[in-house]
Amino acid sequence: MNSLQLLAPGDPAPFTAHLGGGRSPLAIVCDHAGRSIPQRLGTLGLCEADLGRHIASDIGARPVAHLLGEALGAIVISQSYSRLVIDCNRPLGTPTSIVQISERTTIPGNIGIAEAERDARVREIFEPYHRRIEAELDRRRDACEPTVIIAIHSFTPIYMSVERPWHVGVLYRHVGFARHLMDLLRAEDLVVGDNEPYTISDITDYTIPVHGERRGLPHAGIEIRQDMIADEEGQRRWAALLARLLPQAYERLSG
Repeated sequence: MNSLQLLAPGDPAPFTAHLGGGRSPLAIVCDHAGRSIPQRLGTLGLCEADLGRHIASDIGARPVAHLLGEALGAIVISQSYSRLVIDCNRPLGTPTSIVQISERTTIPGNIGIAEAERDARVREIFEPYHRRIEAELDRRRDACEPTVIIAIHSFTPIYMSVERPWHVGVLYRHVGFARHLMDLLRAEDLVVGDNEPYTISDITDYTIPVHGERRGLPHAGIEIRQDMIADEEGQRRWAALLARLLPQAYERLSG
């Protein structure tokens, strides 16, 4: 039996990789960078307003990640497709991998889909993205290059009617690098969430547990509040801040 083909000519590649050209120890990933949907899936039954919300992508995360990579000469690997097609930071087979309801919004195009459809999303979007991350980490390992994985995300100021007070959150399971980064961010008079507004788990996360923890690599998930990076000025300001603080955090870790 032939496999279902999801992506068509004209659809974006499942990821982009900007090499940076420097010798930075940082490997920057952006799991929820894109909001593209394969032509074959239409709009998943959603209106344009819904596709512009956080349920579809992490608003502001991609430009911050790319500006940060440019500033540090670091590689940036970004996912091109909306998290509503398949969430590349969720373990396969979990309810949030291909969501039927996100927050209070039903995703019609994800309801009752066949196994072949799920397999195509995994095969053509999820797996190529993570193979590219694996290839970079394998290259660094073989070249004995130091590596810290930085995952750039953003979060909504209000979630399910609850206000979130943090300017930025740092997510981790091994505290070393993350602790140094939180100390530096707090010294900037920012309200910093310690594993807030989310915590990393094997059920709700994939990238850091698989690519960071299993390899024993220092890591941090950086969650920036979306109203602070919704425009170009905010994106540049946060990229510049992180470009200054992340190397300091690494120096503290190494020292």
